[in-house]
Amino acid sequence: MADKQDYDLVIIGSGPGGYVAAVRAAQLGLRTACVEKAPRLGGVCLNEGCIPSKALLDSSEYYHLALTHLADHGVKTGKVGLDLKTMMARKDKVVEDLTTNVRKLLESHKVTLLEGTASVPEPGQVTVAAAKGKKKQTLTTRHILLATGSAPVEPPGLDFDGDRIVNSTDALRFEAVPKHLGIVGGGYIGLELGSVWLRLGAKVTVIEMLPKIGTGLDGQVARTLDRILRKQGFDMRLGTRVMEAKASAKGVSVTVEKDEQRESLTFDRLLVSVGRRPLTRNLGLEALGVKTDTKSGHILVDEGYQTSVAGIYAIGDLVPGPMLAHKASAEGIAAVESIAGRHGEVNYDAIPSVIYTWPEVASVGLTEDQVKAREIPYCVGSYPFTGAGRARCMGETDGFVKLIAHGKTDRILGVHIIGPRAADMIAECVLALEFGASSEDIARTVHGHPTFAEALQEAAMAVRKCSIYAS
Repeated sequence: MADKQDYDLVIIGSGPGGYVAAVRAAQLGLRTACVEKAPRLGGVCLNEGCIPSKALLDSSEYYHLALTHLADHGVKTGKVGLDLKTMMARKDKVVEDLTTNVRKLLESHKVTLLEGTASVPEPGQVTVAAAKGKKKQTLTTRHILLATGSAPVEPPGLDFDGDRIVNSTDALRFEAVPKHLGIVGGGYIGLELGSVWLRLGAKVTVIEMLPKIGTGLDGQVARTLDRILRKQGFDMRLGTRVMEAKASAKGVSVTVEKDEQRESLTFDRLLVSVGRRPLTRNLGLEALGVKTDTKSGHILVDEGYQTSVAGIYAIGDLVPGPMLAHKASAEGIAAVESIAGRHGEVNYDAIPSVIYTWPEVASVGLTEDQVKAREIPYCVGSYPFTGAGRARCMGETDGFVKLIAHGKTDRILGVHIIGPRAADMIAECVLALEFGASSEDIARTVHGHPTFAEALQEAAMAVRKCSIYAS
């Protein structure tokens, strides 16, 4: 006989969407349980994605700086060596510390934590199949929030073997630096992981079927990023399709095609990074009648994140929109507030995106191509980091800030940054969009000197030279 317990809310998944939702639910007085199938909390982001990849990006950046740039600052290091085992151990320690903190956070808010695989046999009920030898549990609850995240897409003919043909999780665990790493897909995951292994000594070839990398980026930014990454050593094969891949004990043989011309490439390892799919399998949603997008697999929800079945909600990578951890967290809070009878919402026009290459790329709002497609009158102001004193001091002058404002109202429509510390600079721009600020608001805001953010102020000042001030 299964154990039964009553809750106001049961959350399935403990990633950035699930655990943030659980904390907010507890704050609002809801008796909350969170079910996680993995031994550690935090989901893909903390365990296999955002956090470990950024830890390796930072470590590889230090290594590359020691090899190539510290001497420019008068720092003599002698012979620089790589201890990959220690680098990986540091990454694992960062992950362990953060996931432990998530557990402490949930426990401090009296959230019941359950380890096991969850399914939803009917509205108001969650079954948790725990590890072998442990009793199965059935939880009764007024509301259910699905926050199970996503998994890498595995294209036909590119089956992951965990060794030669790998996904993004596997690429965080290499025991040696590949001599030649092939990457299928020129999105942010492939470019970030490619940056890690390039800095550590690998030759990196990116194979992208589209004519540009960074799909969704502002065109000017994407072209600049392409140029900079090529200068760093990336081999970019754009407009190129993978036709076949065969793994062997020695490597991976890949047949590619461009302009009807085929070529054979050989890699030590092949990272397949062509997107992610919602993790909805084995939840029992089809039997319940939960509606999904037949093409993408995303769960369809209303403005309060409720699915087509009353009492069942979904957030994060499970629902349409960018698959970003901070988007999931915002949706988790909004969904829980809706459940609690409050008004919760997410402004999807003000969600930032970041690519943690070097230089970093950060964007929020509309791109110039999107503004043109919508036939919105607009003005653009831009400013290069070559003109920023702080960037000169740091020796990092690649890139620029681009600000797009409405041609009649001067309201900011989008900001796109490629350059040092862009990931941090974008926060000011997100706030500006959230408050409906104009370019003049940023131009008249005093920015510290010397800082990277002065480039944003200069870009805003450049917008003022546009025809919005003409009669």
